[in-house]
Amino acid sequence: MFPTLLIVDDEQPILHSLEGLLSDEGFNVLTAPNGYECLKTIDAEHPDLVLLDIWMPGLDGIETLREIKKSHPGIPVIMISGHGTIDTAVTATKYGAFSFIEKPISIDKVIVAINNALNFRKLEEENIFLRTRMIAKNAIDGSSGPILALKQQIIAAAPTEAGILITGENGTGKELAARTIHQFSTHSESPLITVNCAAIPEALFESELFGHEKGAFEGATAKHIGRFELADGGTLFFNEIGDMNLANQGKLLQVIEEKRFCRLGGSRVLDVNVRIVAATNKDLRQEIEAGRFREDLYFRLNGVPLHMPPLRERLEDLPLLVERFTQSWCKSAESQPKSFTPEALETLANHDWPGNVRELKNLVERLLITVNKETIDLSDLPMPYRTPDVQVPADGLDELAGISDFKEAKAAFEREYIKRRLAECGNDVSATAKSLGVSKSHITKLIKP
Repeated sequence: MFPTLLIVDDEQPILHSLEGLLSDEGFNVLTAPNGYECLKTIDAEHPDLVLLDIWMPGLDGIETLREIKKSHPGIPVIMISGHGTIDTAVTATKYGAFSFIEKPISIDKVIVAINNALNFRKLEEENIFLRTRMIAKNAIDGSSGPILALKQQIIAAAPTEAGILITGENGTGKELAARTIHQFSTHSESPLITVNCAAIPEALFESELFGHEKGAFEGATAKHIGRFELADGGTLFFNEIGDMNLANQGKLLQVIEEKRFCRLGGSRVLDVNVRIVAATNKDLRQEIEAGRFREDLYFRLNGVPLHMPPLRERLEDLPLLVERFTQSWCKSAESQPKSFTPEALETLANHDWPGNVRELKNLVERLLITVNKETIDLSDLPMPYRTPDVQVPADGLDELAGISDFKEAKAAFEREYIKRRLAECGNDVSATAKSLGVSKSHITKLIKP
C-alpha cells in the first residue's frame, strides 16, 4: 500500500506540478489550495504526510501546522516556503514541523525529505508498539484492593524524580514493580540497569558500580564501564539494598548526593543523571537500629515508600495469576491450552504461599509440564498444596492397609500408584514416566503381570 500525501499550496502551478511528479513516484496524492481545505481533507482522508506551504492567504501555514498538530499530532508535516528565513524555520520546527524546504523546489530534495519523514514516523510507531508491549509484559496482574492501591501509587510516583524504596517479602514482585516504575517514568527511553546487592562481592562493589581504568588494580586488564555510567539518563535499580555493607552504603550515598564520581584508577570526574529505585525484603528501620544500615541513606532512598503485598493478602488475584502463568507457559512451549478446575483453584487459595507469587508461578509451570492432560484438577496437586481433608479417593488402595509386611505394602502401593497414573495418562508409558520423573523400564517392570 502506497503512502498518501497531501500537498497544500495556493499556487496552482506548483500544486499541479508536485502532484504529477509525486504521483509518478508511486505516492497517492491529495491536494488542497489553502489551510481550511487542508484541515477538512485531513479529517476526511487521514493522509500519511502533509507538504504545507507557509505563505497562504487566510489561514497561513504556521497556523495550519498548529491546528494539524493539535488534532493529528502523529502526521509528519514538511513546510515549504519561497521566502524562508531562519526565524520562520525555527518557528515551524517549534510547532512540530518535521523539516523545511525552500522554493524553487528540487523534487529530489522533496522525495528525500518525504522518505525521511515517513521512516521516522514508522520508527516512532514501532517504538510505541514495543513500549506498549513492554508495559504489558511488566504489568502487575491483579485487581484486589492492595494491588489497585499499589498501582495508583506507582502511577503517581513514577513520573517524579523522587527516590523509591520497594519493600516486601521474597517472591512478591519487587523487581516487576521497579520495571513498571521505569516504564512510566521520564527515563523510560533510557536503560534500566539492575544491581543485585546480594550477589556482588564486597571487594568488587566499587568496580561494578563506578567502573575502573585499565591497570587500576591487579587483574584490571581493560577499562570497565560501571553500572552508574551504563544507567546514565535512565534508572538504576538496587535489588536487596539491605544486604549492602556500611562502607559501600557510604560510597553509594556520596554519588547519589553529588551526582558525580570517578572510575577506579581514574581522575576524570563523570557527571551522572540516574533515577534511583531500591528494594529490600528486610525491615530497614530495624537494620538501622542494629547499626547495619545508614539512616541518611535510608532517607535518601525512601522518598516514596511502596510495599508489595504478600500473596496471602491478595488471594482473590490467584485465579487471574494462574491463568496468566498458564497462558504464558503454553504459548512459549507451543503447547495446547490448559486450565485448572475451580476445585483446584479453591484448594490453592487455601495455601499460605510463603514463597508468594514466585512460588505460585513455579508450581503452575511444574504442573503444566508434568500433568499430561488439558485440565489440571484436585488430584494433580502435590502435597502440601492439597490439604489433608481433600485427599484423592483411595479407590482400590484400602486393601493395602491389611498387608502386615512394610516392604510388601510399599511395593504394592507403588504398583497401584503407577497403574493409576498410567490410566490418567491414557496408558502412555513415556508420558507417565516423564510426569513421574522415572524411567520407562521402571514402569514397565512394575506393571508386568
